[in-house]
Amino acid sequence: MNSPVLRGVLFFAVVIVAVVLYASTFVVSQTQSALVLRLGAIRSVVTAPGLYFKLPAPFEQVTLLDNRILDLDLPAQEIIASDQKRLVVDAFTRYRISDPLRFYQAVNNIPRANSQLASIVNGNVRSVLAEATFTAMVRTDRTRLMNRIRDDVNREAARFGMSVVDVRLRRVDLPAANSAAVFQRMQTERQREAAEARALGGQQAQEVRARADRDSTVIVAEAQQHSDEIRGAGEAERNKVFAEVFGKDPEFFSFYRSMQAYEASIKPGDTRMVLTPDSPFFRYFNGPNAQRQDGQAGAPATPAQPAPARP
Repeated sequence: MNSPVLRGVLFFAVVIVAVVLYASTFVVSQTQSALVLRLGAIRSVVTAPGLYFKLPAPFEQVTLLDNRILDLDLPAQEIIASDQKRLVVDAFTRYRISDPLRFYQAVNNIPRANSQLASIVNGNVRSVLAEATFTAMVRTDRTRLMNRIRDDVNREAARFGMSVVDVRLRRVDLPAANSAAVFQRMQTERQREAAEARALGGQQAQEVRARADRDSTVIVAEAQQHSDEIRGAGEAERNKVFAEVFGKDPEFFSFYRSMQAYEASIKPGDTRMVLTPDSPFFRYFNGPNAQRQDGQAGAPATPAQPAPARP
């Protein structure tokens, strides 16, 4: 009878020892630090990873803190820049717990630390950006401003056992109402520039057209002058040839000119002439050797028959 009871007592003792050992040990990983609290007072701070012993609860308790970089997203806030522009700034912060003991004594836990750090960051963002212009924040001096905010926040966060790694401005923008007004102003400016470009292009096009019209007028005038000179030289040459021909055979020349006159004046259609039958105009109707009416003799010819006048 004593043997089963003894085994039960031993088993119970082993269970109690196991429970006590489990309650008296704790593990700290590489990404954590631990605070050992004895009745609410801090007994020790453990920063190295490993297995450690403590008194079982409720005599001693362990609070684990994260040593990794923590993120804090800040709500967007509206500030007024040095050039009196209202801006909406959206920032975020990265920090780590640098002094676990001071951190626990100052803020106790991460949610309270985030709240305390958010107020510090917001205050420094307002104070630093209030001295800068919108252009500096967006384009020319953004990095220096963020570094200045980080340094100012880090000095204040050290009182709480925190080390600020970085403070970044995610977005710096105008409010929605101001953005619409700025967009409208930019649109008006672009339209004005486009109108100026069109006007300048129209002026240059008009100048090009004027030069082209002037050049074309000069070219046409010069061509007309050249053609008139050629035409005059041709007519002079023609008159010279006619004069030489007239000197060689006046009768043939008179006959040729009369044939041209007949061709030009007597045409089918509505040709009407009122002449006497013995008019010199029709002297060659009796043949090329007809006697001229002015008394100049050619080859003997028979008396010219009067040609009937066409109605």
